[in-house]
Amino acid sequence: MLEELKKQVCEQNLELVRRGVVIYTWGNVSGIDRESGLVVIKPSGVDYDGMTPEDMVVVDLETGETVEGKWRPSSDTKTHLYLYRSFPEIGGITHTHSVNAVAFAQAGRAILALGTTHADYFYRDIPCTRSLTQEEVEEDYEGNTGKVIAECLNSRKIDPMSVPGILVKNHGPFSWGKDAAASVYHAVVMDTVAEMAFKTLLLNPEASLPLYVSEKHYKRKHGPEAYYGQVKE
Repeated sequence: MLEELKKQVCEQNLELVRRGVVIYTWGNVSGIDRESGLVVIKPSGVDYDGMTPEDMVVVDLETGETVEGKWRPSSDTKTHLYLYRSFPEIGGITHTHSVNAVAFAQAGRAILALGTTHADYFYRDIPCTRSLTQEEVEEDYEGNTGKVIAECLNSRKIDPMSVPGILVKNHGPFSWGKDAAASVYHAVVMDTVAEMAFKTLLLNPEASLPLYVSEKHYKRKHGPEAYYGQVKE
């Protein structure tokens, strides 16, 4: 199971490159085996070119200690672990510095749900967290990044599986899903809808999407009576 997870996480890290949302060593993907309490994550500062499953690092969910791997885990590992501990339904997490989503994060603005493309994947706006305090940065920057994400979702009563992504103010996007592949998918979609929102607001700063249209599009794809796509036999 762990070897398969390493293959999946490696493949999804490479998918970020193929989709054009990371360059150089930017970004990271992780996946979790809930049964063993182990997390597989990209190594810190290792280039994607030539990356293999053997390069992935295995860490303990509770302690953060490295269980297996020849490299140091991603510098964002504590953020991933905080989110896994806070939201048991999450099975994979992605962090990028994709241009469009980062623009909103640096502006401290949510990615507004302005059209049906957004509504197909994210139920309502994609929020932006508050800034970390100086004390939080100096005390435990990566751990407290996870804290402000969880704080934002919980305080606004946002279901993380309905809005599978967030912006950390002045930093960038984190996304998640049922597994590593879903988290990467949401990262790519988030950057695309961020670009759409940015261009829309340039053309019309007063643009909005009627709630009934947003509800329809999200629920036809994700609701209890969803009818988008094909029925699996």
